[in-house]
Amino acid sequence: MKLAVVGGGSTYTPELVDGFARLRDTLPVDELVLIDPAAERLELVGALARRMFARQGHPGRVVTTGRLAEGVEGADAVLVQLRVGGQTARQQDETWPLDCGCVGQETTGAGGLAKALRTVPVVLDLAEQVRRAAPGAWIIDFTNPVGIVTRALLQAGHRAVGLCNVAIHLQRKFAALLDAAPEDVHLDHVGLNHLTWELSVRLGGPGGTDVLPKLIAEHGARIAGDLHLPAELPTRLGVVPSYYLRYYYAHDEVVREQREGPSRGARVAEIEAELLRMYADPALDTKPELLAQRGGAFYSEAAVALAASLLGDAAGAVQVVNTVNRGTLPFLPDDAVVEVQAEVTADGARPLAVPALDPLFAGLVAHTTAYERLALDAALHGGRERVFRALLAHPLVGQYDRAERLTGALLDHNREHLPWA
Repeated sequence: MKLAVVGGGSTYTPELVDGFARLRDTLPVDELVLIDPAAERLELVGALARRMFARQGHPGRVVTTGRLAEGVEGADAVLVQLRVGGQTARQQDETWPLDCGCVGQETTGAGGLAKALRTVPVVLDLAEQVRRAAPGAWIIDFTNPVGIVTRALLQAGHRAVGLCNVAIHLQRKFAALLDAAPEDVHLDHVGLNHLTWELSVRLGGPGGTDVLPKLIAEHGARIAGDLHLPAELPTRLGVVPSYYLRYYYAHDEVVREQREGPSRGARVAEIEAELLRMYADPALDTKPELLAQRGGAFYSEAAVALAASLLGDAAGAVQVVNTVNRGTLPFLPDDAVVEVQAEVTADGARPLAVPALDPLFAGLVAHTTAYERLALDAALHGGRERVFRALLAHPLVGQYDRAERLTGALLDHNREHLPWA
């Protein structure tokens, strides 16, 4: 089995490699190709990956290359983890929206739109190269904003599934609180990427006992604290929102905090620099603990499980993924991309039936889906007016003068990545 990772020089990659090494019985990788144009970073990460495989006694070969077509040729699956513009662009996404009174975040709000505009054309270009060099390969997208990028891939006819670590992170947290094995904890995880709610938590599988009320009653304050939301909110809502809902439920509070302190992107840049120094140590052959602060917890387990199911080694497994709606949420278009539990086989992801979504949540999902459609239109076709329309439609913007100011700021900060601008 050959897997390729586009963006293989990312500091995330050792998390992925750790999963490949530990879970080789689930996903037997013969060749792992790390692809990245940043040669120096790629060699650091590639050397560490080889040492990690060796430490675990993994027989697979790790190859590094800066040439995409060469790296993906004959691959069974291609994982995409790109950041167009690097940490510099991310820090900009997290700062200039604040000048307009809007949250600064790399996947949500105006910053998330900027990232989508930079990213979608690049991912579609590489997907076409994958189609030519490895026509049967599955594309697993971990590149944010995952929902918009996955919709672009599916709309263009690619074999693609989107993946995020929010659901598996919550599953592991709930399993620890319940003193249960993670595989025994099933989430009714419903919504869009970075806009989801846990409607139930079932022990023993999809038909198991719903223990979410018990979790909220006994641990609601702790869960809310981890999400940086008011302690009483899970009780009032009767569900557990993802931590990205804080940008909606406490928008103005977040803006005040962001204006007072350094951006998350600035902290991540510091962590990345330290990680790269650590990766250069020839004695290092495990992922360092500092990597947990980078984000992406349990990404490797989720990626291994998804790839194994798509490639036929664990056919029929149920996993939270980003895939086409197909009536799963009946108030959304069939071609919308939703983040829900799905049965994953070699034929792709088939969403499972989900509970009816309370209007309190369904309204926000419908609103954001409309924004995502306009965002994708702007990413595919460009144009200042399309950017303005997407921003005006976003639930976190929604005001004419604010959308106009944000449009100008977005274009000013991203011209080098947007040829049409």
